[in-house]
Amino acid sequence: MAAAVLLQCACDCAPAADWPEWRGSGRGGVWEEDGILRAFPPQGLDFRWRVPIGAGFSGPAVAGGRVFVTDFVAGAPNRGTERVLCFDEQTGKLLWKQEWEENYTGLSLTYATGPRATPTVDGDRVYALGAMGVLVCLNVKDGAVRWRRHYAKDFGTSAPVWGIAGAPLVDGDRLICLAGGAPDAKVVALDKKTGREMWRALSGESEPGYSQPILAAAGKRRQVIVWHPEAVSALDPETGRTLWEQPFRIHLNLPVATPVLSGSRLLVSSFFNGSMLLDLDPAKPAARLLWKGASDSEIRSDGLHSLVSTPVIDGDYIYGVCSYGEFRCLRLSDGKRVWQTQQPVGEKARWATAFIVRQGSRYFINNDRGELIIARLSPDGYEEVSRTQLIKPTSQAGNRREKGAVNWTHPAYANGHVFTRNDEELVRASLQQ
Repeated sequence: MAAAVLLQCACDCAPAADWPEWRGSGRGGVWEEDGILRAFPPQGLDFRWRVPIGAGFSGPAVAGGRVFVTDFVAGAPNRGTERVLCFDEQTGKLLWKQEWEENYTGLSLTYATGPRATPTVDGDRVYALGAMGVLVCLNVKDGAVRWRRHYAKDFGTSAPVWGIAGAPLVDGDRLICLAGGAPDAKVVALDKKTGREMWRALSGESEPGYSQPILAAAGKRRQVIVWHPEAVSALDPETGRTLWEQPFRIHLNLPVATPVLSGSRLLVSSFFNGSMLLDLDPAKPAARLLWKGASDSEIRSDGLHSLVSTPVIDGDYIYGVCSYGEFRCLRLSDGKRVWQTQQPVGEKARWATAFIVRQGSRYFINNDRGELIIARLSPDGYEEVSRTQLIKPTSQAGNRREKGAVNWTHPAYANGHVFTRNDEELVRASLQQ
């Protein structure tokens, strides 16, 4: 009897898991582990290691006992070295690095500080993307280059003002890339083992934006969902053919938050133009518009105007960070606001933000002040359980902020720990009970 109870308990527990790409496996922003602390220790987190790194906005990826991150070491004005670094997960020891010279001329000077895209780990390969479009496939074991592509040279890409940010997406034998190329290479699929081009899709006349592509299973087939400045587009992952498209013109070419899929509902949210909710047809590849916010103002925002922060859908409600750090709850059915609070982010400032990850029935939220929060979210309101300092904010925000800088890096949650970085260090802290 006792053995049976123990077996049942073991089956009910989610085992430790890696975080191999942007927002974790499947890009869903869900941390499926048990044995995680209920509140932070009064003395703060137990940091297992800290290692120095260079600047960048890209988050870490954790897989197979290793931690991967990209950074930038500045040299002459606008010039320096982009690097891919690999560390031992348990000790923080640097195992290898791969680097190349880069020129950031053309990027906004405030943000010309390093790569944006989180590395993508797939088996014995890791894919890393620099801010100007250098894409490398490296051996996980030793960092040796398997192949390399350059978006500007290979696809005619002109880097947008805030850099190239689309983390490569693995689908079967394909690596799907938001390349922003011309004339018709906004999205490109490469053979993940060789780098050979397999297909290209969508006009490159407009910029690619900064939102990450995701995979969806709907309409009796798999679809690649790409939210770019002109529309939300669904592509056939095998051919690149457009399956359906919903126009949504985004001011300043600034879709950043990742599309959110919950059942048949697909949500996107932008800083200037607000949110839009689609319903994916279960019988065929198609989508219909359920609602779209009425405001095109960052100040007079009606529903949810996200910038960096990806919202979450929980049951019949949406939770997310609006244009000036307002944490809001909306009804999923019509996008109407239920409540808002400034509590998670603190100051009311342009582009104030936080990253939201679900863990069981609660959420881990790291704000751009470098704090980590445990909270419960419901239509009744925001309930904060615990808060602690995670990392020092070091990145310039382009506007006045209380801390003088921000931290705009999405952490990795893996194997009972949180991994994150700023422009000076990469850290690993325990979140185990």
